[in-house]
Amino acid sequence: MHDIRAIRDNPDAFVAGWSSRGVEDARAIVDELLELDRELRAAQTAGQDGLAKRNAASKAIGAAMAKKDMAEAERLKAEVESLKSEIAAAEETEREVGGRLRDLLAAQKNLAADDVPDGADEDANVEVSRWGTPREGGPAKDHADLGEALGLLDFEAAARMSGARFAVLKGGLARLERAIGQFMLDVQTGEHGYLEVNPPYLVRDEAMFGTGQLPKFEEDLFKTEAFDWDRLQAETHASADLAFKEDEQRLNELVKDLQGSLDPDVFEHAWKAARAEMTQQAKDRHLPKIMQRVQSGEFSERYYLIPTAEVSLTNLVREQILLESELAEPIRYTALTPCFRAEAGSAGRDTRGLIRQHQFHKVELVSIARPEDSEAEHERMVGCAEAILRRLELPYRKVLLCKGDMGFSAKKTYDLEVWLPSQGTYREISSCSNCGDFQARRMNAKFKRDQGRPYGSGTYGSGTYGAKTEFVHTLNGSGLAVGRTLVAILENYQQDDGSIRVPAALIPYMGGVERIVAD
Repeated sequence: MHDIRAIRDNPDAFVAGWSSRGVEDARAIVDELLELDRELRAAQTAGQDGLAKRNAASKAIGAAMAKKDMAEAERLKAEVESLKSEIAAAEETEREVGGRLRDLLAAQKNLAADDVPDGADEDANVEVSRWGTPREGGPAKDHADLGEALGLLDFEAAARMSGARFAVLKGGLARLERAIGQFMLDVQTGEHGYLEVNPPYLVRDEAMFGTGQLPKFEEDLFKTEAFDWDRLQAETHASADLAFKEDEQRLNELVKDLQGSLDPDVFEHAWKAARAEMTQQAKDRHLPKIMQRVQSGEFSERYYLIPTAEVSLTNLVREQILLESELAEPIRYTALTPCFRAEAGSAGRDTRGLIRQHQFHKVELVSIARPEDSEAEHERMVGCAEAILRRLELPYRKVLLCKGDMGFSAKKTYDLEVWLPSQGTYREISSCSNCGDFQARRMNAKFKRDQGRPYGSGTYGSGTYGAKTEFVHTLNGSGLAVGRTLVAILENYQQDDGSIRVPAALIPYMGGVERIVAD
């Protein structure tokens, strides 16, 4: 998300930046943002002026009454009432215009870094390097054919229970997929310094907004709703308690009159009965209000299934202010999770096989860094992903994406593409992006510079006066996509007899199994 002050200060840079990323109406968007910004600031000024006038008039009322100038006091009271209406109108305008401004800002993609090549689509991407040599000759069957021939990959069974873009893996292939994920995690945590995290797979709207999936890409997400029974129960009791307290004073007055005139046992029974009856009446009075709130959906909790663990891992720092000392080295997280994607924009693409599934596993890498460290961290992250491909001896190439082919939140992206013999081309297996402060602004994730005048120690902590607070930079990448790595292994390690040789790096994770054969 962008700072409206930056757009205000340099609108032409945003017009040029968004235009270069394929936004056709960039000038109109900038003009609308600036107009909303003017309206918002005018409403804020009107509200502040109204408050100042109201406060001055309120003080003047006291002075006029002290002088017994009742006519002036009444005039000032009328002025205060008029100003209340003006202030309320300004506040309403501020809410309405502010909401429109935030919504429009939230829908705009990140600006590209200066060294990102121009271009509209993947044809303009720039190859940076290659590693390994694609094999020549030998079998080049498609991974789907290989898996089905082994009896270990079943698309029909998956379709019967879940529909298209799902698969059932069995036996040696199921074990191989598990081995791939565990191998990747061990390398990223044991050798590259990432902290393993087991995060939620279901997140709220705010988390998806933070990383940029919402509001623009909701159609690509799976979501579910659950009824919050705990909240309903708590608020029902709270409402009844409030109603009970309204009646309790009257009951206590009645008790005082009766206590001295009744037998103690009779009094205790009457007291309990009266309280029970009053509690039930309180619930009855407030139940219709609660039911109206239930019917409006207020107690329904909406959750989204994560399309990537980037969402969960990056949001670990949402609404936090870190110390710069915590970022002396970038914070590095990794997780192996299932990912869920509706693939709404992929109709007709990769409809067969494991390349584009609604559900798949991926090892995600996320870094949180200071602005001055994010470029170097980006290069390091790409290297961590490349290391997996090299250890598995899979030929690949590194590509720098052009401005038109990058994702919504990215300012710079490298793709790693692995060689697939059946297609005779390289296909994406990892995408590593530096998002700058774009996601951090959406999440309000900041850090405080270690500068300024020091204060305190001991019980009440310590810190610095005047230390500058800045937004962190966030980075994310695949280290790697497990399903696509499985595809690459099937195709690059296939044998003439249809079996699959297990890469040397994975044999320990396969319990010593060196070849996958028909079950």
